[in-house]
Amino acid sequence: MHTDVTSEELAGRLRDFIADASGHRDVRVTGLRRVAGGASRETWAFDAQLDGEPSARQLILRRDPGRTSVGSDRGLEFRVLRAAHAAGVPVPEVLWLGDDPTPLAGRFFIMERIEGEALARRLLREATYANARQVMTGQLGAILAGIHAIPIDDPALAALPGYGEDGSAAAAEIGRYEQIYRAIAPEPHPVIEYGLRWLATRLPPAGRRVLVHGDYRIGNVLFGPEGVRSVLDWEQAHVGDPMEDLGWMCVRAWRFGSPLPVGGIGERAEFFRAYERAGGDSVDPEIVRFWEALGDLKWAIICIAQGKTYLDGGVKSVELASIGRRTAEAEHDLLELLD
Repeated sequence: MHTDVTSEELAGRLRDFIADASGHRDVRVTGLRRVAGGASRETWAFDAQLDGEPSARQLILRRDPGRTSVGSDRGLEFRVLRAAHAAGVPVPEVLWLGDDPTPLAGRFFIMERIEGEALARRLLREATYANARQVMTGQLGAILAGIHAIPIDDPALAALPGYGEDGSAAAAEIGRYEQIYRAIAPEPHPVIEYGLRWLATRLPPAGRRVLVHGDYRIGNVLFGPEGVRSVLDWEQAHVGDPMEDLGWMCVRAWRFGSPLPVGGIGERAEFFRAYERAGGDSVDPEIVRFWEALGDLKWAIICIAQGKTYLDGGVKSVELASIGRRTAEAEHDLLELLD
């Protein structure tokens, strides 16, 4: 939490903001509590009782904690979530955007709260989620096809980052992360250098331009015993190749020790079939393998960036520091995949 704003002060500021944004004069904010997870953004759960409404709204606040190495546009993420909700993708309904950091001492947005579990280790190990483990691979494939069907010509999404009509999504992603790496790497990383060269000589044919979630992995899924309830964390959404999201879901870092490649719960073939059956593009496993390797490289660079954010004093977070230590693990996974 920001050192200059206590939870009591934050509750008061939330009350004032919601009253102004909603037009309700009497707003009561209760049960404000920090939710674990999210290295790049604070997440707070709370209830808001608005005058004239029969019951309290269950809400989530997502707020920037401070300076980070890899930033993103909160207003754009808000609009992406709104478009996804309108398209029938299982996401929370977003309600209010705070592009001005003044009210809550940081940029933010507020959305409905969907109850569920987000800890992947519980999904993989607890008996409560035995049925979810059986059905979620297919659900995740079908939901991803729905995400890729969201129209990118929507004027509200005009600011989506990505690449031009004649460009290569793969080349653009490699270039973007190499630029980040060159700017932040405090010491040499031979595996990353090798990975950059390996990927650059194996670019796949350009795929269809779609809305890519950008962080589609098991840790960004809210689930219950019946399976997926919501897809979370859209801050990396951009225009890209649909195979990017399929490859990212299969990155080893999201398997939590399980041998199953799709988030530790399923096989690639089942994931790909469900995606295709729901209207997604035809899947070439070798192209997805390329994107999985690029995912390992991206994750290694993100680990460096998160660790640097901590070391530079941007955000004093133990989670950021621990992620920084995982760079070597990501490099190991990249080497194994390339071999």
